[in-house]
Amino acid sequence: MTTFVLVPGAWHGGWWYEPLAAELEKAGHQAECVTLAGLWPDDDLAHRPVNLTTHVDQLDALVEDLTAGGDPVVLVGHSYGGQVINEVADRGQARISALIHLDSDILLDGESCWDVTTEENRRYFLDSVGADGLGLAPMPFFDDRARPHPFATLLQKTRLSGAWKSVPIKRYAAATDTPGGPQAPVSMERVRHDPDWHYEEWPTTHNVLRDGPDRVLGLLSDL
Repeated sequence: MTTFVLVPGAWHGGWWYEPLAAELEKAGHQAECVTLAGLWPDDDLAHRPVNLTTHVDQLDALVEDLTAGGDPVVLVGHSYGGQVINEVADRGQARISALIHLDSDILLDGESCWDVTTEENRRYFLDSVGADGLGLAPMPFFDDRARPHPFATLLQKTRLSGAWKSVPIKRYAAATDTPGGPQAPVSMERVRHDPDWHYEEWPTTHNVLRDGPDRVLGLLSDL
């Protein structure tokens, strides 16, 4: 049995991974679908400020609990979730057996999501935060369960020693059919030719689960 910890991207909760988790559990694995702080239905960013450190601390505590028996976990991150899983791996790489990035952000020390995202995304961030200055409104085509995403998480600089790079298995799935172009072009180029990474390109949108969990299951099947 492998324990998979599934971290969604911005605006989304653990519910996004439910189809994948169901298939993993059918195969005898454990799947933990994470909803990050500030993204629960009743969360109020005016009363509970949330930044990147909040999310890293949250996931780090969960991984610490899941690995108490000594067995490492597989961290899976989609989009924004990629920077969260890498920073948690940097704090304790021995607890992580694999890092799986689904069209996600891979940052260098001192970078933020804002630094590496596309100019189109930056414009959306600024346009969508106006209601309260705290949370980015979900994009209009998102699932009704999507929540305003804490803007501070996308502005705060990541802090990495580089220890995360010693996780033995690192895989990246790049979505190549997203309208407007790739959502993580900087990250794609960073790992495309890196021999420490297994890199794949998928003919899907940034929502890599849009057509079901099969592609992602294939990426995880031997872990």
